[in-house]
Amino acid sequence: MKMNRIILLGLILIGCTSTIAQTYLSPCDIDLSLDRKMLHLTATTGKQVLNFDLSARKLSGSTALPGEPTGLTQSADGTMLLVSGGGHNGRIWKLADGEITGEIMTGHTPVAPVLSPDGKTLYVCNRFDDDVSFIDLNTGETQARVAVLREPIAADITPDGKMLFVANHIPDGRADVDYVASKISAINTQTKKVTTIPLVNGAEGVRGVKVSPDGEYVFATHLMARFLVPTTQLERGWISTDALSVIRVEDQALQYTVLLDNIDQGFSSPWAIDFSNDGKTLVISSAGNHEISLIDLPAMMQKIADETTTIQGAAHLNAHNNLSFLSGIRKRIKLEGNGPRSLIVDDEFIYIAHYFSDTLEVVRVLSDWNTHSKSFPLGPKQPVTKERQGEIYFNDASLCFQNWLSCAVCHPDGRNDALNWDLLNDGIGNPKNVKSMLLSHKTPRAMWLGVRADAETGVRAGLKHIQFSVRPEKDAQAIDAYLKSLRPIPSPHLVNGELSESALRGKALFEGMSCASCHPAPLYTNMKLYDVGTTKGQDQGKPVDVPTLVEVWRTAPYLHDGRAATIHDLLHSQGHAGILKETKALDEQQINDLAEYVLSL
Repeated sequence: MKMNRIILLGLILIGCTSTIAQTYLSPCDIDLSLDRKMLHLTATTGKQVLNFDLSARKLSGSTALPGEPTGLTQSADGTMLLVSGGGHNGRIWKLADGEITGEIMTGHTPVAPVLSPDGKTLYVCNRFDDDVSFIDLNTGETQARVAVLREPIAADITPDGKMLFVANHIPDGRADVDYVASKISAINTQTKKVTTIPLVNGAEGVRGVKVSPDGEYVFATHLMARFLVPTTQLERGWISTDALSVIRVEDQALQYTVLLDNIDQGFSSPWAIDFSNDGKTLVISSAGNHEISLIDLPAMMQKIADETTTIQGAAHLNAHNNLSFLSGIRKRIKLEGNGPRSLIVDDEFIYIAHYFSDTLEVVRVLSDWNTHSKSFPLGPKQPVTKERQGEIYFNDASLCFQNWLSCAVCHPDGRNDALNWDLLNDGIGNPKNVKSMLLSHKTPRAMWLGVRADAETGVRAGLKHIQFSVRPEKDAQAIDAYLKSLRPIPSPHLVNGELSESALRGKALFEGMSCASCHPAPLYTNMKLYDVGTTKGQDQGKPVDVPTLVEVWRTAPYLHDGRAATIHDLLHSQGHAGILKETKALDEQQINDLAEYVLSL
């Protein structure tokens, strides 16, 4: 019997399914019913939609799903929920009266469903296809697939329905340059024309995007990487800060970037965004430090206007260095739960879904911004496995000195942030591209120059030297367990789970050339170090690690310094031992075939 190659690869590489996805709910999105009596929550690893009765303050039912949900919205009349999910078998599930009544196929890992104001069109970000689906809800047909940049992960639409703003999660392009940042894509919903809005240098890890109630501005939450300086100190955001970018809808221009941190405490991993009903308070969650911020929105916008006028249009270039910008107009509120990745505001109540504690927290905000909180469990309390505890620690900035960052800041979802960092573990002044943590414990040594014997050593060094944290050994062991539980995601380059005809031709080339000698299956690395001619400066002549090619489609840019933006760049023009000598003999079609195979692993 022929076994699907992806299932087989998963069995070889991982050995078993992670327990993380089997026992926890992990709520990731929340919406309020039109009659304001019910909250609907998507439970990612729980594979269901939960309904929470606001008057009874308890769960009133749930709907099991055949795959993991990522987000939801409602039909215009509120009679149907539209739930995105399904991973590489992406789809929208239609739910009515607690039952699945239909489904619409989408792209790879659909997220952030957004309904047009007239209720006729559903927009869905296909995260790993790097595009957005325009779906006609009357027919269920996809009218268009509009390309954006890289990992579209959040979206919102203007009240008039004319502009859809999409957050590209991490930067595209090479990393060995002075400007590296994520961008926002603004799509004209009528013409399908896309305008790219660059964020300030170092902006990455975009998680939330929201249009203001008046339709005049777009707000995006993201990290601020200080990647141009060596990581010699952590305090006062020297390595990483956290930000809110403000974009004008009228001309799709970045107006300002506000730091969400205090001078001596980070607001790590800013995530969800919403507004009070009167539009005067902006609410943002810190998923890494388990807080929310209440921001006086008119006061913040006035400060932005004043400073922009003073600096005459260059305000956004330096604004992200001001750790006191929100002083006096913001209140930080520590939450009871862990992992506030979604929230919604209704009157004086803020409803917050906590990803890791499986709880719904209700924060009541009084007129003087005094607050009262109460938490409600969304399911039976589950024992915390070592893998789940490790996932919690990996995403928890409260373990870090001054709460600036977690492991997930540089390794979102356990992968890479597309940046070069100078971590000082192999000298100073020689930044290296961030590596994915997938299979890191199966492919020692660790780090590009192999300066750590294995991933276990790297985890402990990271806690000590990057987070400036002293943790018990059991915490590091838990993080090890979580990283070992990571599973490769099927490539968007596969066709029905199998290699395309182009990739099959590329496979023959890969195995016939010297590629397979350094990148043998099933791990696609021989775990050795070679001088492949790519190091320079103080690293010149030093051997570098042979990385695994599993899930390489997700981990651009390439080579130890991120000089190759794409696999095509690497095969065409980047120095890499014998690659240039061998690929020079290939025609363009063969190069494309070889790249297609590598990107299918």
